[in-house]
Amino acid sequence: MRTPVLDLFRPSLHTLCWLYFRLELHGIEHIPSTGPVIIVPNHQTFADPPLVTIPVRRPVHYMAWSRLFAVPLFGTFIRMLRAFPVELEASDSRAMREAVRLLRAGEALMIFPEGGRTPDGLLQPFKLGAFRLAVSHDTPVLPVTIAGGWESWPPGRSLPRRGRITITYHAPERPVRGGDPREAARALRDRTIAVITSVL
Repeated sequence: MRTPVLDLFRPSLHTLCWLYFRLELHGIEHIPSTGPVIIVPNHQTFADPPLVTIPVRRPVHYMAWSRLFAVPLFGTFIRMLRAFPVELEASDSRAMREAVRLLRAGEALMIFPEGGRTPDGLLQPFKLGAFRLAVSHDTPVLPVTIAGGWESWPPGRSLPRRGRITITYHAPERPVRGGDPREAARALRDRTIAVITSVL
């Protein structure tokens, strides 16, 4: 499915990010063009969602921290970009129902398994939610490694500094069928972490 508005601005955004961040994109051939997929990047900066989306030539929906939607104008803006809220402090059945609806419709869904930006540049523990979804609905996950983002835009800095950011799209990981779903989710999470950290 084409995304005419995004396709219009994609080259300019890519060029701007290349000039400012020396942005490099690797492994874009691994991005599924159709079918349900859960995109699972590590999380380093506020800019991660648009940066990761640059080479994805299909609509992407984003599971985002609910507090962001309370920010005037910004909340409306991210809703227009297909974001929907999730409560990070507690189980959020409404967000999970929306995620299930999207996957059943064959959509691409981006979830940051760390639950928030890294405070120190190191990979934080991955929550199981995205991987339980993948196992329950037999959906592949697309591991994505963001490197260099924290150095350019660490927490506490209002604007990013010039730097070098590399984003690597790895081959999709599929859940293992059969057996205990909880163990399958943990195994999928562990494989994903190993892939993401392999180029950090």
